[in-house]
Amino acid sequence: MPIVTAKEILIEAADGKYAVGAFNITNLIQMEAVVEAAIDKKAPLIIQTSVAPSKFLGRDVLVAIYKTLAESAPIPICLHLDHCQEVEYCKQCADAGYTNIMIDASKQNFEENIRQTKEVADYCHAIEGISVEGELGTVSGVEDQVKVAEDETALANPTQAVEFVKMTGIDIFAPAIGTAHGVYKTKNPKVDFERLGKINQLINSDGIKTPLVIHGGTGLPEDYVKRLVDMGGAKFNVSTDLKYTLIDTTYNYITENRDQYNPGKVDSAVKDAIRKLIGKWIDMLGCAGKT
Repeated sequence: MPIVTAKEILIEAADGKYAVGAFNITNLIQMEAVVEAAIDKKAPLIIQTSVAPSKFLGRDVLVAIYKTLAESAPIPICLHLDHCQEVEYCKQCADAGYTNIMIDASKQNFEENIRQTKEVADYCHAIEGISVEGELGTVSGVEDQVKVAEDETALANPTQAVEFVKMTGIDIFAPAIGTAHGVYKTKNPKVDFERLGKINQLINSDGIKTPLVIHGGTGLPEDYVKRLVDMGGAKFNVSTDLKYTLIDTTYNYITENRDQYNPGKVDSAVKDAIRKLIGKWIDMLGCAGKT
């Protein structure tokens, strides 16, 4: 399958009323597991890296591994840089071969958010083969280096959302609607479904032009997930689930096999657990069999 941008697979998702899973990975084992699960399910896939693991592992290394896996896979796969607040690092990752870039200037004022987001969008579009995600409003919680307190959050204004998308030229759009990064503190998080639906109607009523993104997938009840997809969510970000699965599986394996010193067995246990987790998400998002 060809290497793809996020926009390519998300327009199909929005038209088909399903969502594509965008899974944050922190190492090769997770990346392989995510790809294997998507291949098993015949599902399109977005691999995400936040800024911290991108810098730690090396953007060129991640792109090389991504291309090796994607070029031999029978499914379309995108490599996405998530929540980058640095315009220059966005450009560096675009140059390295990421196929979707998220510039997160959502904590800036509206005008500065537009300016930074447009700068990144213009740069990536000039290269070609790269789509760009922008965010309006702020999502609470912690996503690697990005921390937003609950009292700092603001939901996206639908009217401003239309202007933001038009002025920046972004390809996919993440409006803040009450979802949160990390683990939800309640079984019934306050998510503004109607706000998402209104934004989708204003932007995409005449055909899907700018697919919408849902941040903070981990811990949402299944009925919330499906309703968000019905209201227009085409890209669904999942990060914390993968981190917990990685650490818990590693801890449990070492605890139960304290006399063994075979790292490969730990890696195999982690890969199996991640693969099962991703399979469940793919089924929930309705993207199985969509390649």
